[in-house]
Amino acid sequence: MFGRSKPVVFEPHGYRRGRSWKIPRWLLILLAGIVIGVGGLLYAQEEYGPQRLTAAESQRLQATLDQTESERQRLQDELGATTRKLEAAVAEGKTLSEQLAESRGSVGALQQDIDLFLQALPPDPRGGPTQIRSARFFQDGGRLGYHVVVTRDKPTARPYTGVMQFVVAGTRGNSSAETNVTLDPIEVVLPAYVHLRGSMPLPEGFNPRETTVRVMDSVGGATRAMRVLYVR
Repeated sequence: MFGRSKPVVFEPHGYRRGRSWKIPRWLLILLAGIVIGVGGLLYAQEEYGPQRLTAAESQRLQATLDQTESERQRLQDELGATTRKLEAAVAEGKTLSEQLAESRGSVGALQQDIDLFLQALPPDPRGGPTQIRSARFFQDGGRLGYHVVVTRDKPTARPYTGVMQFVVAGTRGNSSAETNVTLDPIEVVLPAYVHLRGSMPLPEGFNPRETTVRVMDSVGGATRAMRVLYVR
């Protein structure tokens, strides 16, 4: 127990001398997998991924995007302006529709008045389906003024088309001899009624006394209505 102790020799590097340090196999496998994965990813991106843009291409793409955005904004502004114009047109159309309805009401009332007026006119003494219901002739300087109302008893869908012609009886200058003057024909389109107003030139120095009115199919054709009236 108390025997003599053996001397202890200190060897600083004795522990490492007996063991050598090695990289674990699992770490090598892990590092190899990382390298292979990164390489595969880079290869896939290079071969199958989208093409990378250069700086110049990126600038051109950005400029195109800016131009597209500007064009989109312009079109948006035009759409807004067009929408406002359309809304204004719709409002104006509504107002015009209301005015049209009022006008139709007024026209209906006027048509009733005209119908009553035509009924109140004296009939043509000669009768017939086409009648000269009223006529007034007057001298206006060297012209013959006229206002004639012609009606049809049984109007058809297609208006009657013919001519109206005046044969004016009177004297020339200081002569007492009476003479007749035939004036140019006037075209007549007669649906149910028509009133013709105007004036026609007379020969120089002619003094009209009375006028014979004829409504005919054509000049020299069948006479549909005739009436003789004094010139006032």
